[in-house]
Amino acid sequence: MRHARRLLLGALAAGLSCTTAGAQPAQSDDYTRYELLAPETAQFRIVYEVTATTPGAAYYFNPIRKGSEATDEAVYDRMTGKPLRFEVVSGAEARAAGQANADLDTRHIKVHLPRPVPSGGELRLRIDKTYRDPKSYFVAGDRLVFTRSLGVRRNSVVLPPSHELVACNVPAQVLQEADARIKVSFINPGPDAAGVVVKARRLP
Repeated sequence: MRHARRLLLGALAAGLSCTTAGAQPAQSDDYTRYELLAPETAQFRIVYEVTATTPGAAYYFNPIRKGSEATDEAVYDRMTGKPLRFEVVSGAEARAAGQANADLDTRHIKVHLPRPVPSGGELRLRIDKTYRDPKSYFVAGDRLVFTRSLGVRRNSVVLPPSHELVACNVPAQVLQEADARIKVSFINPGPDAAGVVVKARRLP
């Protein structure tokens, strides 16, 4: 009886080990840069860098957040710098192409990878797009406000030219870019999305 129990526990442990070892994330090491455009436009450029890691994957899917109007999309292979082919598809089309957890009510950028992701390897991408979202980026009095729930671990928000930071609700590093724009960088240490609020004003 004890021998059988040991065999059963051993089999369960082996199965758990194989499942855990075989499970790999679809992506890793992602970073998002938000460049705020002129406040009256309610637009911001998003530069998203991510590593695709699913072995054998021929596509990568990037969701377009609900409530945001996306334009000027472009995708690049970070290893070669070459642009990649892509199209915007529905959630149903994303699921049919292999993105099993795609939200049916969300549009996705379907990126055609330049080569299948190798087993144990990766493929680094850069996705460039511009969003218009008056609920996330707007003017209140003499302040511009950027407020958004950010699920990516590493992020930065770049203010428009001739603006200074006056408030940020999360710990952040504040730097000046080569073109004198102010960049606010931060890391989300938790498992949930961080509700970030950045406020700025135009310099006199």
